[in-house]
Amino acid sequence: MAQTQPPKLVLDEFIGTALSATPAELHPFFESFKSLYTRKLWHQLTQKLFQLFDHPLSRPYRVDVFERFVRDFESKLNQLRLAEMGVKVAKEIDNPQFHLKFLTALLSRIDTEKSKEAHVLLLASIAHAKLLYGDLEGTKGDMDAAIKILDTLENVDNGVNAAYYGVAADYYKAKAEYAPYYKNSLLYLACVDIEKDMSSDERLARAHDLSISAFLGDTIYNFGELLMHPILDTLNGTQYEWIKKLLFTFNEGNIGKFEALAPLFPKEAILQENFAFLRQKICLMALIESVFKRESNKRTMSFQTIAEETRLPVNEVEHLVMKALSLKLIKGSLDQVEEKALITWVQPRVLSREQIGVLAKRLEAWSDRLKGVEQRIAPEVPA
Repeated sequence: MAQTQPPKLVLDEFIGTALSATPAELHPFFESFKSLYTRKLWHQLTQKLFQLFDHPLSRPYRVDVFERFVRDFESKLNQLRLAEMGVKVAKEIDNPQFHLKFLTALLSRIDTEKSKEAHVLLLASIAHAKLLYGDLEGTKGDMDAAIKILDTLENVDNGVNAAYYGVAADYYKAKAEYAPYYKNSLLYLACVDIEKDMSSDERLARAHDLSISAFLGDTIYNFGELLMHPILDTLNGTQYEWIKKLLFTFNEGNIGKFEALAPLFPKEAILQENFAFLRQKICLMALIESVFKRESNKRTMSFQTIAEETRLPVNEVEHLVMKALSLKLIKGSLDQVEEKALITWVQPRVLSREQIGVLAKRLEAWSDRLKGVEQRIAPEVPA
């Protein structure tokens, strides 16, 4: 892309114009710019620029300050900080064409070999702009280029990771691909401070979307990371609080609670539309719970027992177990003649307090058995 040269900076003229055109609250920033620029204190000037761009009254002036002032010395700045600054400024550009042009031009001026993080940040930001403007193919191309670089880096700045995982989550949301949305959205949350970096509306929307993706993701049968994340508390006291209860219901494999909450599904049309899938999913979760609560030497289960635990007809049990085996939720084998399932392993997952209580009792019983063995063999062991 051909680069347009910035207008030559005449410092006194720029500062004078800025002081006459901006509110008095912003004047101290421009007065500092003159001093810091003259003394070539680029790090301090970068910090002061961020303070200006974070000031709410600066919004109408950010693009002009960047184009007329920052571009004069941008090569002297930390390239990642420059990219962060550019991304912040670009948000004020409403015109899609100019928005993309601004970010693409900045990317072309970054030394991508020396600052790969800046390269990834700008690629992710360009991808997000394209997504907002409906260019899914362009978004995916920039995402692929960004992750290719990101995978080679160590100790990556949280803001860079957040930019990539944020756009990846939004892309998969647009594509209605629930499992990759769930994965990338949780990775995004791991890179941000939800209290400082997200508004209350953003937290609520994210918690809602993550919950829906957990239910509808055809490979998601472990909700542990979401259940432990504070983002879920955002649902408390809202119209979505029942969705939080439903998440814990699935994690426990509690079909009774599932059926009690089912009348609320019409409040969330997409759950109602996928009721048959969710019914099968809760049955699979119930099977996992049924296996988990049994001791490892008592995991040969009759089809009849499984039918009772999952509230399914006996003739549907074999298909359910085969589904669980194919999803690698359990390991084992089927005896179709004896109508039994021998389960040798169950997928690890986060436990509710009730499940932890069951596990504690099993550990206590195991400890008691060990003591019994010790007492039996003690007389036979020489002093």
